[in-house]
Amino acid sequence: MAISTRVSTLQGQLEGIAGEGGLRMFRGVPFAEAPVGSLRWRPPQPAKAWQGVRRADRFGPRPMQRRPFGDMNFRSESVSEDCLYLNIWTTAASPDDRLPVLVYFYGGGNIAGDSSEPRYDGEALARRGLVTVTVNYRLHVFGFFAHPELTAESPDRASGNYGYLDQVAALRWVRENIAAFGGDPERITIGGESAGSISVSVLMCSPLSRHLIAGAIGESGAAIPPTLEPEPLSQAEAQGLELAKTLGASSLAELRAMPAETLLEKADAARPGACAGTLDGYLLPKPLVEILSAGEQAHVPLLVGWNSEEANGRALLGERSVTAQSYAEAVRERFGDFAPEVLRLYPAGSTPDEALRAATALAGDCFIAFSTWKWADAHAATGNSPVYRYLYSRPRPPMTPEFAGAIPGLAGGIMESGDGQAEQAPPASGAVHSAEIEYALGNLATNKVYAWTPEDYALSDLMQTYFASFVRCGDPSGAGAPAWPAINRVEPPQYMVLDVESRAVTDCLRERYLLLERIFLSP
Repeated sequence: MAISTRVSTLQGQLEGIAGEGGLRMFRGVPFAEAPVGSLRWRPPQPAKAWQGVRRADRFGPRPMQRRPFGDMNFRSESVSEDCLYLNIWTTAASPDDRLPVLVYFYGGGNIAGDSSEPRYDGEALARRGLVTVTVNYRLHVFGFFAHPELTAESPDRASGNYGYLDQVAALRWVRENIAAFGGDPERITIGGESAGSISVSVLMCSPLSRHLIAGAIGESGAAIPPTLEPEPLSQAEAQGLELAKTLGASSLAELRAMPAETLLEKADAARPGACAGTLDGYLLPKPLVEILSAGEQAHVPLLVGWNSEEANGRALLGERSVTAQSYAEAVRERFGDFAPEVLRLYPAGSTPDEALRAATALAGDCFIAFSTWKWADAHAATGNSPVYRYLYSRPRPPMTPEFAGAIPGLAGGIMESGDGQAEQAPPASGAVHSAEIEYALGNLATNKVYAWTPEDYALSDLMQTYFASFVRCGDPSGAGAPAWPAINRVEPPQYMVLDVESRAVTDCLRERYLLLERIFLSP
């Protein structure tokens, strides 16, 4: 007997799509009102009820954005301010199944990304017994813009965190409706990579959302200095006033009346780059480090880690030649009085290869690994729950012949060369930023750029096993996989190296991160 693809939510009936083996998919489900017109730069409003049966067979529009990253491709058909939709994959036969739930947030520096990206597809993990959900949230100037007029009109005296508030609204919708899809509202784990991981750290610490989750997965990133830490509201408001002046708008009414494409184009030209939220006293009453240190975050299991080549050594060296001397010069320029300690803990060695390895390790730690480490370390100390840490170190395989004319782009993606004759890049020495997503979510086959090997698929199978087990019971170990000890449950602490031969290893690098803690977090 076929399972019905019709589901009743609090807003109305949905008609999804039937897949093989009892899979059901629901795409483009509205979880909030369209944030347009007078709702631009307001907290998301509850989705209105609809009459009849709403088709849920195509992805909703992606949020307003440019295309800054080479590794993003979308299945959504358009870009729009009307973007607050989510997608659900489930193999539950009835609401009584009460399957664990994974709600996953995309990365992209809070300026790009979409829940329709194939690498985030939820089918593979749904077939492992989870209900998987991907969520859109407002980006760029639409999601992270503070202004004194916005703060004044807010009953919470807050502005600047609209993208994060969208995520809170999505979690509330899932909590209220996921039972209809066979999910358990008491077992919701949130996960994400890069800006999505940063979102997870925020949601885990915010008083608005920390009671809504049973677990958290963070892949490369936390909202902790120097990585997209939320700004003081007064500082963000001043930047908002300056941006409004640059845009030629003298009032909030003028800003709200500006066409979305014009606003995005002008804002991106005036203030390009990733966006951070604000310490608004509402979503975030104080910095994450203070919340974590006080033990005020969600006391839930945490699975967290980063990749072995989060940034290339060139991010530190610039145009310098790769030598021990040039590396030392770059370190002294960047770290000043801390340089001798940095050089001791990130030694350059005597060869160019050794200098590049040191520069790569240091650049990756400063970019995103340190903030992730601090999140894990602080939660392990105060969160009363197990913390499972990983280092993902599998380099991607070579590109397929079809992409021989491509060159590496941002975030581990690719760009087509201007003349089709781009020099083939040498193999990465480690796992670049974002490389683990398709492995962890079971979507290698959706990425046609790389010549995946049996070893890659075996690693992907293992990572799916770990993720699914963690979402089910708060512990990634089990099902014949190598045991993964929690860093705060064994002495000395151990973390998991995820590679062709995955294994738990003793943490020998803590001194590095304690030094970076002094550099980035000391008053």
